[in-house]
Amino acid sequence: MGLEMNALVGDIEQAIDNVTLVCQNPHSSITSRGLFRHENPLASSTSLLLVQLSIITLVSQLINLCFKPLGQSTLVSQMFGGVIFGPSLLGHKKQIADTIFPIKSANVFETIATFGLMFFLFSTGVKLNAGRTIRPERRAVSIALSMFFFTLALPLCLTMMMRKYVAMDETLRSALPTITASQVISSSPVVGCLLTELRLMNTDLGRLALSVTMFSDVMGISMVGVAMAILGNKTKTALVPALEIITLLAFILSIIYLFRPAILWMLNRIEEGKSVKESYTITIFVFVLVCGFLSELISQHYLLGPLVLGYVVPAGPPLGSALVMKLEILATGLFYPSYLANSGLRTNIFRVNPRSTWIMGVVVLFSALVKVGAVMLPATYFDVPTHDAFVLGIVLNAKGITELVMYNIWKQGKVLTDQEFALSVFSVIVMTAIVTPLIKFFYDPSKKYAALKRSTIQHLKRESELRILACIHNQDSVPTLINVLEVTNATEANPVAVIGLVLTELVGQTNPILVAHQPRDNFNNNTAMSCHIVKALRQYEQHSQGRASLQAFTSISQYITMHDDVCRVAMEKRVNLVILPFHKQWAVDGNIGTVNRALQSMNLNVLEMAPCSVGILVDRGLLGGSVSVLTSQYTFHVAVIFIGGADDAEALAYGARMARHPSVDLTVARFLLFGDENSKDRKRESDLVEEYRLANADNERFVVVEEVVRDGARLSAVIKSMVDCFDLMLVGMHHQDSPLLSGLGEWSECPELGIIGDMLASPDFQCSLSVLVLQQQRIGGKPVNRNQAVDKEPLIHDAPPEETLRGSWTITVSENGRK
Repeated sequence: MGLEMNALVGDIEQAIDNVTLVCQNPHSSITSRGLFRHENPLASSTSLLLVQLSIITLVSQLINLCFKPLGQSTLVSQMFGGVIFGPSLLGHKKQIADTIFPIKSANVFETIATFGLMFFLFSTGVKLNAGRTIRPERRAVSIALSMFFFTLALPLCLTMMMRKYVAMDETLRSALPTITASQVISSSPVVGCLLTELRLMNTDLGRLALSVTMFSDVMGISMVGVAMAILGNKTKTALVPALEIITLLAFILSIIYLFRPAILWMLNRIEEGKSVKESYTITIFVFVLVCGFLSELISQHYLLGPLVLGYVVPAGPPLGSALVMKLEILATGLFYPSYLANSGLRTNIFRVNPRSTWIMGVVVLFSALVKVGAVMLPATYFDVPTHDAFVLGIVLNAKGITELVMYNIWKQGKVLTDQEFALSVFSVIVMTAIVTPLIKFFYDPSKKYAALKRSTIQHLKRESELRILACIHNQDSVPTLINVLEVTNATEANPVAVIGLVLTELVGQTNPILVAHQPRDNFNNNTAMSCHIVKALRQYEQHSQGRASLQAFTSISQYITMHDDVCRVAMEKRVNLVILPFHKQWAVDGNIGTVNRALQSMNLNVLEMAPCSVGILVDRGLLGGSVSVLTSQYTFHVAVIFIGGADDAEALAYGARMARHPSVDLTVARFLLFGDENSKDRKRESDLVEEYRLANADNERFVVVEEVVRDGARLSAVIKSMVDCFDLMLVGMHHQDSPLLSGLGEWSECPELGIIGDMLASPDFQCSLSVLVLQQQRIGGKPVNRNQAVDKEPLIHDAPPEETLRGSWTITVSENGRK
C-alpha cells in the first residue's frame, strides 16, 4: 500500500539488469510554486532545466578562461563542463547527482540539447559554401581520398592484429573496428569552427583544409548512411538495408530539387536593401523540422536532414545572413555547448579498464600519424610546402561535434558500452587538446609576410613601377583615394600599378572569398558596391592613358582575418605601399559619423604583418566637396610633416614624387628643436632633405619650410595653423624620440596613427584636410627602431647635385622670426 501511494505522489527509480527505469507522476507540475509555498523548485522539470543550463554555461565559461592561456579550444572547456558534473567527478557523489542532474531529467535535458544541435548544424551548413563540394579542386580531392583510404585501411589492419594477439575486454574487442573506422572522419563543421577560432580561415592553409573537409563530408555522410542501414538491420535479408540506402538517396535529392527551389523562390522575392520577411524565416525553420522528421522516418539520424538542408541554402546576404544571425546566439552560444556537456555527463571514467586505455591510445595515435602522412603525400605532390602539409595533417586530425554525435548514436544502439563510450569521448577531448596548441606552435601565418627585401617608396629604384594596394571599404572614400592615386604622378618612365581591393564583411557564411575582377566582369546584385568602386578605379586607369594599370579584387571575409587577404595580395603582387581606410568616417556637418572598431583592428594587424610600407588614409574629402584632380585644373596642395625617423623619410619620398605632378604644390614642413643644431641625427636628416631638394631643383612647386620650435605646444600650434592651407598632409607614423613630442601622446585615441597623425585626425581640428599616415616597411617583421636614423644610401637622385639653377627653395623660421 505504501509503495502504491509513493508511486502516485512522486517518482520512482529502479535498476533492473543494469537498466535504470524511471517512473514519473503524470500529474506532477512542470513548474514550481516556489519556496514560499513550501515546494522545492528543483522538483519541477522547468526549474531544473533552467538551473542545469545556467550551471553548465557558467562553468564552461570559467573553464574556458582558465584553458585559454594554454591555447585550448572552447570545445575542450565545454566538454569538461559536462565531465565535471558527470559520474567521473562531482556526479560520482550520489547526493550531487540526484540534486542537479537526476536521472529523471535526462530526457528533457538531452531533448533540448539535441533540438538546439539540429539548428546549430543547419546554421553551420548555411555558412559553408556547398559549391566546394560540387566543384572541388583536384588537390583537395586527392588529399581527401588519400586521407580516407589510408586512415581507414592501415589502422584497421593494426586493429585486427591487436584483436588477435592482445588480450582485451570482449566489449572492446567487438567495438574496436567501429571506433577505428571513425578516426577517418574529418568534418567541415569541426574544422571550420577550429579555423575560425584560430583565425586561420583566410590563409591558404585554411582554405585548403576547408576544401578537403567539404569533399570528405560527402564520403563521410555516405559512409554513415550505409553504416546505419547495415548496423540497424535486425533481419537476415539484405533487402532492408538496400531499401534504406535508396531511400536516403531519394531524400537527399528531394532536398535539392524540392526544398531548394522553394528557398530560391523566397530569395528572388527579397527586395534589394530590404530585410527578409518574417514569414520566409519561419517557413525555412519549419523546413528544418520537417527534414529532421523525415530523416528519422527513413531510419537515419534526425541531424542528417537539417545539415543537408543547410548546404542548399544560398550562403551570405540577404537570406543566409539573416538565418544565421537569428540562430547564432541561441544555437551556438547555449544549445551547442549543452550538447557537448551532455556527452560529458554520460561519460563515466570509473568504468574504464587501464588495459583498455592504452589499447585505445595506441589505435588513436597510430590513426592520427597515418592521417598526417596520408595528407602530406598528395599535398607535397601538388607543391604545398612540406611544413604547411604537415600542419594541414594536424588540422585534419581535429575532433569535435561530429564524432560526439556518432559516439552517442552508437551508445544508444548498444554498439558501445559505457567503457568504450568514455574512451571515445576522452579521445576527442585529448586529440583536440593536443591539436590546437600544436597548430599554434607550428603555424604562424604572419611569418610568410616578413619580407627581407626592401619594398618602400624611398628605396624604389629609378624608372621602376610603383605598386600600390588601395583598400576600400566604403564608396564615400573613393574620390579622395583616386585623388591620392592621381597625384602619385604616374608617367611613362615611372608608371603606377594600382591593385584595388574592396573590403566586404563576411556575414552568414564561413568560407572567405577573394574574388579577382576581370576587365569585362558583369557584376550581380550581391556585388553592387564592388561594381561601383571598381568602375570608378577603371575610370582612373582610362584617364591615365596607359601610365597606370589596374587589377581589382574583392575580399569577402570577417574583419578579424581580413588582414590575411590584404597581406597576401601585397606579397603576391610585390606591392610597395598599402593604403588602408581609416576606421572613422566624417559626416557632412564635420562630426564623426560612423566608427568601425573591427576595421581599426584589421588596420593594426596589417601594420604589424605587412611586407611593405603601409599608409592609413584619414578621409575628410566629403567636407571639402571632394574636388577631383582628374577632371579639373584644380591645384592640389600637399604638405609633408618632417620631424625625423624612417616613417617621415617615407612620407618625404612619397611627397617628392607627388611634387612632380603638374597640379601639385608640395610644402615640406620640417620641425627643428631649438638648441639642437649640432646633433648627428639632425645633420643626417638635413642631408636627406637637401638631397630631395636638389632632386627637385627645377621645380618651383617644391618648397621646404624649416620651423624652429622649443616644445610640443608650439609644434601643435604651428601644425594647427597649417591645416586650412592644404588638401592632403603626409606624416610619418613614428618619429625619433624628441622633446617636441613629449606630452602630446598622453591623450592619443588612435595609436595606429602615431602622435601627429592622431592629432590631425582629431575632431577638434575643424577642417577639410585629408591625412595619409605612413609607416615604412618593417624589415624581417621587426618593428622600426624609432631612434634609428634615416637610411639615405639607397636614394635615387632625379637631378645631379652640381645643378646650379634651383627652382625649389627653403625658408627657415624660428620662434623669434625668419632667418
